[in-house]
Amino acid sequence: MRVDVAVVGGGPAGLCLAGALADAGLEVVVLERQPLLALADPADDGREIALTKASRERLERLGVWSRIDPAYIHPLRSARVMDGRGARPVEIAAPGHGVLGHLVSNAQIRRAAFEAADSRPSVQVVNHADVQDIAIEGSGVRLNCAGDLSVLARLAVAADSRFSAMRRLLGIGARMRDFGRSMLVCRMAHEQPHRQEAWEWFGYGQTLALLPLWEGQSSVVLTLPHHLAQAMQDLPPEDFARAMQERFDHRLGTMRLLGERHVYPLVGTYARRFVAPRCALVGDAAVGMHPVTAHGFNFGLQSAETLATHLRGALQSGRDIGSPHVLAAYEQTHRRATAPLYLATGLIASLYTDDRPPARLLRGALLGVAGRMPLFRRLVAAHLTRPAGLV
Repeated sequence: MRVDVAVVGGGPAGLCLAGALADAGLEVVVLERQPLLALADPADDGREIALTKASRERLERLGVWSRIDPAYIHPLRSARVMDGRGARPVEIAAPGHGVLGHLVSNAQIRRAAFEAADSRPSVQVVNHADVQDIAIEGSGVRLNCAGDLSVLARLAVAADSRFSAMRRLLGIGARMRDFGRSMLVCRMAHEQPHRQEAWEWFGYGQTLALLPLWEGQSSVVLTLPHHLAQAMQDLPPEDFARAMQERFDHRLGTMRLLGERHVYPLVGTYARRFVAPRCALVGDAAVGMHPVTAHGFNFGLQSAETLATHLRGALQSGRDIGSPHVLAAYEQTHRRATAPLYLATGLIASLYTDDRPPARLLRGALLGVAGRMPLFRRLVAAHLTRPAGLV
């Protein structure tokens, strides 16, 4: 098989990249290990994705947003950050009567991204494709998969998660940080209204997040050492609901579990390089964020758009889309966009999961200062609501 670009990984970032490249006039194949049904009708994995205004605009341009059922798009009007008990919270509200962003389930985004990519004649999705070997061949790159599938492309792109096998095949290392904790995610019904406000609550020994969905229902994220998260997952539903009421200090009234509970380890990754000869990394394969700042998928979409923009420019000027100059420009742009926030996120996660007395004092003081600075809150809100062209 010969194509312009081979994208390894059929997650949302890879599928959105495939759509953007097809719109630029390129022939694209997406190589995915999972069966077709896992892409066309993905199972609910419990994760809700907080999308910024820029990400919504990117999804609109790719024809993904219109394929998401509006009933499953939840506006986020404000956010509250709390530390321990009694500390003054930081409250962030959208300008005017707007929204900070939208919450959409990962499954809904995956389904819509697949439909949008699959609707383009110049995108081919190949399932059960396990890349075993990659090699430069003339002015292209050859990917050999298990079985007899072989693909020759002008450019190959790794979009196969933060634990990318493709990245390893390319010999690209990554700075990986295991935070020693896991997050339990689930949906819960609760008695008190959420008013479309998200909570990030850094308690002592735990971190809680509340992501507002339908009125009276929210996605709940509980971060604990792994063995404690596993113990919470194993509780009977009624005992789990009572335990969550207590962890939320009964602020939400009576709570009830809806559906399954899912546990994920918290590991951050940052690739040491985003490019290799005739290859590039996007999405979590390039930057896998800790979820505390909710930038993971937003960065994934941004990387797809950035790479597509550089490749489109190369096509228009008659240059080779896999040339070192084109790929270096992509790497420089995406590294400049992600490195500062990746480092800051690691510091935040470390500080707000450290329960030693000095850390408690410092984090309380930082939140106190932020809470008394209206300009800081306006800057955060402006960042979340900034259009895609200004990111």
